[in-house]
Amino acid sequence: MSRTIIIGLTGSIGMGKSTVAAMFRKLGVPVLDADAEVRRVQGPGGRALAAIEDLFPGTTHDGGLHREKLGAAVFGDHTKLRALERILHPLVAEAQSEFLGAHRLKPAIVLDVPLLFEKGGWRRCHMTVVVSAPYRVQRARVLVRPGMTPQKFAGILKGQMPDREKRALADVVIETGRGRRETWLEVKQLVDGL
Repeated sequence: MSRTIIIGLTGSIGMGKSTVAAMFRKLGVPVLDADAEVRRVQGPGGRALAAIEDLFPGTTHDGGLHREKLGAAVFGDHTKLRALERILHPLVAEAQSEFLGAHRLKPAIVLDVPLLFEKGGWRRCHMTVVVSAPYRVQRARVLVRPGMTPQKFAGILKGQMPDREKRALADVVIETGRGRRETWLEVKQLVDGL
């Protein structure tokens, strides 16, 4: 009896994780995007909205979440951030379980989780893949994003495990700083090897 290989995909902001996830999909490997699940449960009619509004009044509306208001409410306050995570994490875990069940006959699946190591999600995986690029490439990618500033980028990095630590914990490191073709070849080689 074969078992589905669960691949945990992670990487710091601006490392190219979304690009690599898209490559896995193109190669026929189902991908669950944890960030997309968070957006879904916080979107219009989302299951997290009532609990978020109870905890952080004025941060939701009929169309979903007021991202800026919620961000302002939790930014820099670890207690409030943990309270928000206690709402969101069980819902994402439930979506993850449903995804695993729906794809249980596939040879491999990918769980795309930004804080895979930080929040312990790696324990559910058979293999961990870290997407990485040199800092100068990462910084250039991030700073062209709308609304991004060097200060905001620095704050985001503070909340994430350093890239060198993620690389040390990874079973596989996919380099994205050498161009899309090289990245594609690395992902394809990994999938072919499964």
